[in-house]
Amino acid sequence: MTDNVPCWQDVLIELRKIIRATDLQSKRIVKSCGLTIPQVMVLRAIKGLGDVTVKRISDDVSLSQATVTTIMNRLEERQLVERIRSNTDRRIVNARLTMNGNQVLQTVPPLLHESFIHQFENLENLQQQHIFSTLQQVAGMMDAASLDAAPLLDIAAPSHESERK
Repeated sequence: MTDNVPCWQDVLIELRKIIRATDLQSKRIVKSCGLTIPQVMVLRAIKGLGDVTVKRISDDVSLSQATVTTIMNRLEERQLVERIRSNTDRRIVNARLTMNGNQVLQTVPPLLHESFIHQFENLENLQQQHIFSTLQQVAGMMDAASLDAAPLLDIAAPSHESERK
């Protein structure tokens, strides 16, 4: 904490640094490979899971099926994924990574949350619990405790509504 500055101000500055770090990371990823972090997460899920349904991807990346479907549409437009019908049940549609999708994934730099996870897991269990508890309190103070959020550090991509403004 800095001298002559209220403690709450220091806390808000640190929160702003976290928000700024995630924003800069999102911009770096888009600039380096042309993908948003949620798009990267979906591509990685497909690569890891193989031919896979939207529901399974949704569960893997902790995003709603509607969000994953929207992401899939954009990835399919860019020919990074393709949708294929199951041979055993024609009602089931799976996502598959294309050769272009595999190539783009190789250009993705490490994501911010990957570095965080590595450092966080190196902390003692008590330290991890303390950080978690404190962040829960902060989320509550900011009326954010009940907000839905994926376990990845990213500023949400703009919705179609905000793109029109």
